[in-house]
Amino acid sequence: MPEVRYPSVPELVASARVLAAREPGLCALRQIGVSRAGRPLHLLSVGHDRQAVLVVAGAHANEPAGGSTVRLLAGRVLAERELRADTSWHFLLCADPDGASLHVTPAPRSLLDYHLGFYRPTGAEQPEWSPAVLPPDRLPPETRALTGVIDELRPYLQVTLHGTDLGGSWVQLTEDLPGLAEPFAKSAAQLHIPVETGASDAAGWPASGPGVHVMPGPERGAAYPSMPDDARHSTWYHAHRYGGLTAVVEVPMWASDLVDDPAPHPAPAAAIRRLAGRLLRDAWEVERVLAEALPRLDGPDGPLLRAARWALELVPGLARDWTHTPPAATTMAYVGSVDAFGRRLPLRAAAMLLRVLREADDRAAPRLEQLVAAWSEAFAERFRARWVPLEHQVEHQSRTVLVAARQARGRVA
Repeated sequence: MPEVRYPSVPELVASARVLAAREPGLCALRQIGVSRAGRPLHLLSVGHDRQAVLVVAGAHANEPAGGSTVRLLAGRVLAERELRADTSWHFLLCADPDGASLHVTPAPRSLLDYHLGFYRPTGAEQPEWSPAVLPPDRLPPETRALTGVIDELRPYLQVTLHGTDLGGSWVQLTEDLPGLAEPFAKSAAQLHIPVETGASDAAGWPASGPGVHVMPGPERGAAYPSMPDDARHSTWYHAHRYGGLTAVVEVPMWASDLVDDPAPHPAPAAAIRRLAGRLLRDAWEVERVLAEALPRLDGPDGPLLRAARWALELVPGLARDWTHTPPAATTMAYVGSVDAFGRRLPLRAAAMLLRVLREADDRAAPRLEQLVAAWSEAFAERFRARWVPLEHQVEHQSRTVLVAARQARGRVA
């Protein structure tokens, strides 16, 4: 596989500075806040129209494609006058620079490479999700910076760029955008990216087209009641107070053609019960290593260890959700998405714990190395993983952002 490089945050900032210096009348780069560790948060703005689109990259440390996408989009908006004719564009280069500094897989060649440098913080430390788990007076500075920009710009559309390790592409909307589903599906087909028609992240949500899911209102219960990160309490809804909406564009690093099968599953409830059992067993394997090694680990509870423990704490409740409630959907695609979700949680916990143990030169590290390697290989084999070229990931996200902006602009015209 050719070398793949996702740009670092300093590289993104340097690119933005070049654009701003080249077109000072159209572009401006400014700092809008700092992270918990004191890293700057940068916003690149193109155009001056009062009607605004805000594009957010790097909300999740382990989803790096968004940085490349904002770089491409900013250049495209600058080069094509019609894109900024009635809209100003604003790009938050990285919402979580602290997290980005800890996720260290700039050139993954396999799922194992990806997981050996894996980091995804606890829900309370994620800029977009922290309002779902923390009171307002305890929100991290990254969240306050993001909501402050929304308050300032009052965007008619916020687009937040996300990704998945393995699967397909899908969109989550806080309000329906008619006309988005068809060009989204066409773009995915042209770039050989499957559309994830049964994404477990959007379990039970209505769909306005294949892979385009609309978040339900507060009157509808969550499909997984135990999960703390209810999207309806995230920063995604902050734009609604100004008449805007949010689109979340997901794109895979590795594709699987198993996630877009709309055929009915022959026994979805039984299959999901089996997946819940495997989830519990896998988590127990990691917990056993953690319990053995924990007394030997010195120093404070760092971000990697906190995140590993947090992921493991989610497992019992999620397994209960899967076991004690009817499936939110019954297609092959949905059961496949639940299968992938169930593999991710313990694998991510194991990968982050492995980094802690390696740093401590702990004797439990070799056992965990074997586990991470075996689970990564099984994940890739089960879903027939194939790499999505970075340029395809970025082009698909960019096209989807531009279509969403056009459709959303029609709502406020």
